[in-house]
Amino acid sequence: MELTNLTAISPVDGRYRRQVAHLDEYFSEFALIKYRVIVEIEYFLFLADKKIFKLPAKARQALKKVGEEFSLDDAQQIKNIESITNHDVKAVEYFLKEQLKKAGAEDVVEWVHFGLTSQDINNTSIPLSWKHCMEHDYLPAVINLQNNLHVLASQWKDISMLAKTHGQPASPTKLGKEIMVFVERLDNQVQLFSYIPYAAKFGGATGNFNAHNIAFPKKNWVSLGNEFVQDILGLQRMQFTTQIEHYDNLAAHFDAIKRINTILIDLCRDIWTYISMDYFKQRTVKGEVGSSAMPHKVNPIDFENAEGNLGVANSLLEHLSAKLPISRLQRDLTDSTVLRNLGVPVAHTLIALKSIEKGLGKLLLNEARLKEDLENNWAVVAEAIQTVLRRENYPNPYEALKELTRGKSAITKQDIQSFITSLKVSADLKKELKAITPHNYTGVAADY
Repeated sequence: MELTNLTAISPVDGRYRRQVAHLDEYFSEFALIKYRVIVEIEYFLFLADKKIFKLPAKARQALKKVGEEFSLDDAQQIKNIESITNHDVKAVEYFLKEQLKKAGAEDVVEWVHFGLTSQDINNTSIPLSWKHCMEHDYLPAVINLQNNLHVLASQWKDISMLAKTHGQPASPTKLGKEIMVFVERLDNQVQLFSYIPYAAKFGGATGNFNAHNIAFPKKNWVSLGNEFVQDILGLQRMQFTTQIEHYDNLAAHFDAIKRINTILIDLCRDIWTYISMDYFKQRTVKGEVGSSAMPHKVNPIDFENAEGNLGVANSLLEHLSAKLPISRLQRDLTDSTVLRNLGVPVAHTLIALKSIEKGLGKLLLNEARLKEDLENNWAVVAEAIQTVLRRENYPNPYEALKELTRGKSAITKQDIQSFITSLKVSADLKKELKAITPHNYTGVAADY
């Protein structure tokens, strides 16, 4: 069968293709070839700018045009060359040499890929495409979700809610503050992510500029390599490498995304639980079906979909971060195979982010249910009463409240009020204690 959304083996290229099709700009075979071409061209022009050789203006313009207008047909030409060379980066080199010949610059073709090994191209192309994806797609998506959560937190800032610790009723809280927990966690992890450099390797066959140095021993190739990678490509060149990049920083990126995904799984499970507790209703969409058998159901499918996709993403990220920093001696080829899967966990992560956004957009606050839950759990003010009594040096207040509340099936407002009435304390203190309710015993939080 021909590859279509219905015949694709992976849901990323099938069921979810529409949501993540734009990632082919960074992670497809075409994208990898294109970024290799761009790096090769930039390096070639860099050598010319450093007066290593003389480049005619016509050839410069022709090469720049190849990079700016690189097409699927160009990529196919490179693949055709690769079918002969059986080497993907060498195929790019031969393609660019042909472009120079067409521009009448045959005398400079041997400066293409001068002194380099394939990993000088791969370990700059892949970090560059990764950087562009993180900056243009992934991080904006996470920050957008964080901002949407902040908006909801502000809307629900004054909504009192029964907290649950160990699944049991606990000191009341505010719904907005509970959403802010996730806003803060995401903000912290995005900041940590931003501290990690986009690292690259560029230094010849085993990282020592051997070929460069033997050809031009008076040139400072370390300085030139740093300038090319950092100033031209916008990456950070690692100073001491084997044939390949260490991948330590890339692994740190994977781990950072994993942590963010784990936070989002936590969010999905909390919202799912609030929906099951009827704290939230969900907007219905005309024509949608919640269950094939039970017409009444409106399932929290968006949060379930997100949780599943985040789990798949984290499994892949775990393998990537564990495998890539390990290579036998100066290199083996296992990184090449693994790196071709970089886009898969990113795709699953972005699918999840979209699902969470969709799910949040369906939420309808059921404030009456939250109030009912608070009203049915007057035992939670026991903490407040015993703490105020401690302030007043009342004897054994914790034990007195424990005797009243612990393990009892239901503690009512009347039970609490009667207990306060029975206390041998001043009328003013009794009035203060009776003013405490599950609805107003919500503490304080930082402003947001």
